Amino acid sequence: MPVYTSDALILRTYKLGESDRIVVFLTKDRGKKRGVAKGARRPRSRFVGSLEPMTLGGVAYFEKETRELVSINYVETVRSPLAMASPEALGHVEYFAELIDEWSPENDPNERLYRLGAALVEALSAGVPVDPLARYFEYWLLRLQGVYPSALTCHRCGSVLEEAWLRPDDRVFSCGDCVSAAGGAASARGAMLSAQAMGFLRLASSLSPDRLGEMTLPSGAGRELEAVHRALITTHLEKELRSSRVLRQLG
Repeated sequence: MPVYTSDALILRTYKLGESDRIVVFLTKDRGKKRGVAKGARRPRSRFVGSLEPMTLGGVAYFEKETRELVSINYVETVRSPLAMASPEALGHVEYFAELIDEWSPENDPNERLYRLGAALVEALSAGVPVDPLARYFEYWLLRLQGVYPSALTCHRCGSVLEEAWLRPDDRVFSCGDCVSAAGGAASARGAMLSAQAMGFLRLASSLSPDRLGEMTLPSGAGRELEAVHRALITTHLEKELRSSRVLRQLG
């Protein structure tokens, strides 16, 4: 039975039997895995504190081709959400983990998705405000999966957009003039993103997440982006995330 070691992100865990846990984790080089952490629920387990969602660390595991679950030997924590001082940041951890879990197929290497998640954890640990960080993470996750419009220009006339309209099922930006020319009911025009929201997207397309603390995202623009991103996510996944509902209730 070969043993593998990899940098990984812990995504979620489930109880198994009386003392074990099933762990879902995203590796840097071999995609998403599911494995058994023996004795993880015991008080003196070697896994104590290392299996929280969005824990970044080194994982060693044994894998056998005929078995669906790998056997986890150890998890060496590098960054843990338990060290995050902000209650608001801790409240988003399950949301970030569920998004990555939903977007990462089993055993399909996706280093870009892993690096995005790892950069998110590092930014959270550095105290980057969680609201702009969440909008940044949603933007890049949707963009990497081909769900978000890649160009911040009007898909009809090609003009550079100050403000923009976006329909989740079209996945393209339109300017106000083109939307007006197309006519149709207001509900069919999609959601409008203000100049402040579009400005954030332009900066997010070129900045690393640890620099988001240098930016200002007005609350109104943040709500616009949140609504559009959640609509895109729900349309693409064909369901609303459980953690998204929890955040809405807490909000």
